[in-house]
Amino acid sequence: MYIKFFHAIWDLAGPLEEYIRALPRRPVCLVADASSPWTAPVCGRLGIPRLVMHFPSAYFQLAVHCLTTYGVYDRVDEMEPFVVPGFPVRAVGSKATIRGFFQYPGVEKEQQDVLDAEATADGLVFNTFRGIEGTFLDAYAAALGKKTWSVGPTCASSSMVDDVESKAGRGKPADVDAEHIVSWLDARAPASLAELARGLEASRRPFVWAIKEAKTDAAVRALLDDEGFEARVQDRALRARVGAAEALSLGVPALTWPTMADQFCSEKLLVDVLKVGVRSGVKIPAMYVHLPKKAEGVQVTSGDVEKAIAELMGDEPEAAARRTKAKEIATEARTAMQEGGSSHSDLTDLISYVSELSRKRGHENSTVLPSAVAKL
Repeated sequence: MYIKFFHAIWDLAGPLEEYIRALPRRPVCLVADASSPWTAPVCGRLGIPRLVMHFPSAYFQLAVHCLTTYGVYDRVDEMEPFVVPGFPVRAVGSKATIRGFFQYPGVEKEQQDVLDAEATADGLVFNTFRGIEGTFLDAYAAALGKKTWSVGPTCASSSMVDDVESKAGRGKPADVDAEHIVSWLDARAPASLAELARGLEASRRPFVWAIKEAKTDAAVRALLDDEGFEARVQDRALRARVGAAEALSLGVPALTWPTMADQFCSEKLLVDVLKVGVRSGVKIPAMYVHLPKKAEGVQVTSGDVEKAIAELMGDEPEAAARRTKAKEIATEARTAMQEGGSSHSDLTDLISYVSELSRKRGHENSTVLPSAVAKL
């Protein structure tokens, strides 16, 4: 089904070109998500500078690039472990846990479109900051021979930090609503969700329950309502929308539970590189087209969750070091977004670069204004 979705998205090239041609002036630049390579020929025909925006980590993008360049994907089985060659740090994974978004049978053309669009882009943009991914950003820029800017984490921008409603949507208790479930477990079997919930409850620690709008499974309803889980933990649980970048920006360590795509690399970044996370124990992605039998059912028990939380929140020196490091990273993230910070400086340089590039391509009436940048 997702292939049909992307085919439909690809068909937006015509309407986009028609829209841009009807504008009173051409955009200075178009910023397109990496999954929208169909914007490349449109920008090429109209002479508009184009940047590719990557929302996954630079760690993930570089790992996939190294594995592709060294031909690792072609010579290993799905679950066979390997060390990522040519990578700045030691990273062990498998095809199942380090794989590009279009590296699956049936979407070879789309994958090639993505690669071609990135190769012909005028630059690359990442929603991260150099304080945590500078090494990977520089290595990726060098590997592709592209100007690369880090302009995040956007969730740490002053407007979001000072926005009371934005913060309330992330951290204050919400009304009990059976239409919400754990966002990063919505693809897991209900049994896995129950194990996580019981492990959190058994830990007797305060926790944040990450949620999003989704269709609720009957077993999930039973867990939240009939079994009274939320009522029992309401004094020490917050229901919020929090991702990895946001957790770093808020200065808290993370209990990782990857389920798909780039999330296993995010786990490696948090746990192995930044030292601010603890693994729950998931080893195989749930949303995977070649899911082996051993991945079905429960991979992580409530006991595993309780143990991981104890490790994460305990009084041991390692736990204290994680909390200290998380707070330091949060400070770095906010500083990066402020005037004079690394991400603020990168954004300023980006605007200057594309404005000059636009002028060189004949758009003399373009201005050096952020509002003139078209974001897709």
